[in-house]
Amino acid sequence: MLTYPNIDPVAISLGPLKVHWYGLMYLLGFGAAWWLGRLRASRPGSGWTAEQVSDMVFYGALGAVLGGRIGYILFYDLPVYLDAPLKMLKVWEGGMSFHGGMLGVFVAMWLLGRKTGKTFFQVTDFLAPLVPIGLGAGRIGNFINGELWGKVSDAPWAMVFPLGGPLPRHPSQLYQAFLEGIVLFLILWFFSRKPRPAMAVSGMFLVFYGLFRFVAEFVREPDAQLGYLAFGWLTMGQVLSTPMILGGIGLLWWAYTKNLKLQSKGL
Repeated sequence: MLTYPNIDPVAISLGPLKVHWYGLMYLLGFGAAWWLGRLRASRPGSGWTAEQVSDMVFYGALGAVLGGRIGYILFYDLPVYLDAPLKMLKVWEGGMSFHGGMLGVFVAMWLLGRKTGKTFFQVTDFLAPLVPIGLGAGRIGNFINGELWGKVSDAPWAMVFPLGGPLPRHPSQLYQAFLEGIVLFLILWFFSRKPRPAMAVSGMFLVFYGLFRFVAEFVREPDAQLGYLAFGWLTMGQVLSTPMILGGIGLLWWAYTKNLKLQSKGL
């Protein structure tokens, strides 16, 4: 068994001002997206400018934070927030839904596409490889907060989390940081280095994030207020990830089927 490091969730404290590690992880994610986006935009024929990348990160940040918070409230803990509405503002305490954030980003990217004259999938295909670093950083923030821990385990790397009871548990936040952050980034970054049909990169993101999240849910403790939804193992995270996997497969099929039809016509 490993010892949980028990890091203070507050990174910097200046009188009443407290800067939390969780918030810094979001800043790291947005900063990485901005830097990687400018790097992609500098490639010949990218069709993107540095200014458009900056707009993308700004729009995406708003969509991710607002959508993530609203999604968590609606999908996971609505009664609590109805009883204490001001709790909705305490983002630094955690309580963000990836799936809600994704929907928020979709709306933001649609608006950005209208502003820049690009199609929705031109925007999302460019954005997809920039997202995983932020996802991984967010999971590190969950780990520092000591939240969203895994199931009880006798694995040699299991940990006792301060709020997770006396038994050692899977550090599932670190599993997700590795899969959703590092592995997903490598898949999308190298896949997108070559020209791909429209929708293909977006489809790859949906498929692999959905798969990684679905698998990780088997060792992650379900939200206490929800528990398992069915069969003694199905979680809300798996329910929300299933449409992503199916939608991603559909996008990949359509992207390559459409591309083959165009090639057969000599276009």
